[in-house]
This record gives sequence, C-alpha cells and structure tokens, in this order.
Amino acid sequence: MTAIKSIIENNDQGVAGLYKKVAGKPFTVGESFQALAFRHADFEAGFDPLIMVDHYTMTGSTFGAHPHAGLSAVSVIFEDSVGKFHNRDSLGNDFDLEPGDLYWLKAGSGVFHDEEPRENAKIHGLQIFVNMPNHSKDDAPVSLHVKAKDIPIICENGARVRVLLGESNGKQSAQSPSTPLTILDGEVEISKRFKFDVDAGAGAWIYAVSGTLQVDTGTSVMVLKEGSSVSLRSASGKQSVSLINIGLTNSHFAVLSGKPLNETFVQQGPLVAADPFAMEKVVERKETGQFGSIPAKS
Repeated sequence: MTAIKSIIENNDQGVAGLYKKVAGKPFTVGESFQALAFRHADFEAGFDPLIMVDHYTMTGSTFGAHPHAGLSAVSVIFEDSVGKFHNRDSLGNDFDLEPGDLYWLKAGSGVFHDEEPRENAKIHGLQIFVNMPNHSKDDAPVSLHVKAKDIPIICENGARVRVLLGESNGKQSAQSPSTPLTILDGEVEISKRFKFDVDAGAGAWIYAVSGTLQVDTGTSVMVLKEGSSVSLRSASGKQSVSLINIGLTNSHFAVLSGKPLNETFVQQGPLVAADPFAMEKVVERKETGQFGSIPAKS
C-alpha cells in the first residue's frame, strides 16, 4: 500500500514527526545586528536540546563582553561572510573566525565571551545556544574551533553539504565537546534533492536560510520558504528526510540534529541552570569573578 502524505502549509501541529512550521522573529540591535530569532518556547517538540538559534548578520561590535553558563554557545559562520570575526573569551582564546568556520564554547560553570567583526567585515551565520545535561552544567568550560578547511563536504545529486559537526552520509566531522549534535550547512540546486538520516532517538531542526524547500519524511511533506523552519520530533527508529529545492534559485539550508535531554531548566538570557536555586549560584559565581576575564584586544 502506498503511504499517504500530508501537506502541511500552516502553523498547525504536523504529523509523522514533523511539527509546526515556525518563522523567525525579526530583531535588531542598533545598526550593526539584524537577526531572525527562534526560541525553544516556539516549538512543541524536536527542538530540544537547542535553546535558541539566531540567524544573523553583524557588521560591528554589538554585545560586548557577556557571560555564559550552563549551556554551549555555538557560532556557525556561513561561507558568504566577508572578513574576519574576532573571538575572545575567558579561557584565554584570542583569534579570528573566518568564513566557513565553527566555534563551540562549552560554557559549563561559567565564562565571559566577546566576538565582533573586524573592520569592514560582514558576518553572516547562526548563533546557537545548546543546552547541557543538568548533571554537567557545572563542568569546566572548554572550546572547539573547527576551521573551514577541515570540514568534510558531501557533494551528490546537485547538493553540496558541509558536515560542520557530527556525521552524515558517510562523512565524519569533529565531535561536540558537550551535548552531541550534528550540524549541516548545505545548498541544493533547482529541482534537486538532498537526503539524509536522523538517528534513532534524535530530533532535528530544519531551516531554510534562503530559497524554497520541500521537506519530505516519507509520510509527510512541508514546504519551507526563506526564513522559516520546522522541527522533527525524535522517533524510536532512524528517520530519512529529503530536502527538495522547489524554488527558482538555489536553496541554502541548515540542519541541527541531536537527542533531546527532556529536562527542565531556567534561563536568564545567556545563563542557564537546572532550577532557581542553581541559578542563584550561577549569578553568585559571575558576580564574584569566578567566570574569569577576557584578554585585552589584539
């Protein structure tokens, strides 16, 4: 018997793993930062272990030095960025991220972080907050820098997909230093498709950076236009997903996939803790200088 597919074109809850379509909410900071924002509260399932994702462009210093704790802050720099992104943190790191790079900062017990475009740079990418298991939120901070030249690329059937983290379609990249996550950054030509698997027990967040994509799980279909996303809830078995470019230009997409933590947490901006009492301890560590300090600009 041929499976019947459901076409989901609105924000109602989906079927067979696909949940509601969520469009990014625009927000700006001054004249140097424009973004589409996605938050965990926007999704009913499939987004965990993600807390937030911002799809942004940045042209100047915006946030200054700021704290992180209880989560990982992940920077994905798209290849069409121009110039360098100066990264500094209280682990002693002081270097530039370049177009195509990934930087994973496992904040754990607490760090300070600062990143800003170098002069005349225009940075285009994703800023991602990934939750940490509550039992490990006080781990020592650690970082991972994956350079563009070291990222494996899948090239097949009109698709070019960079495996920034994790594994997909036989290509193995660096592994997360904290919560396991697979991150794909890809492009599909007109009328072509990219097919990938989501591991058993894992969910996924699928985002149309540009163009128009049809997301096909084999039992349901959803159309994503530029700036919209859908979450795929976890299942007991492996799930196969096809991304078909049904637009008139090449489509750029991102996929973030990991197993849900299924834990409650509290959040104060870039600080995350298991509960209000633990958050008090986080704030106390920050205010007493236990997050360290950032080196002077180079």
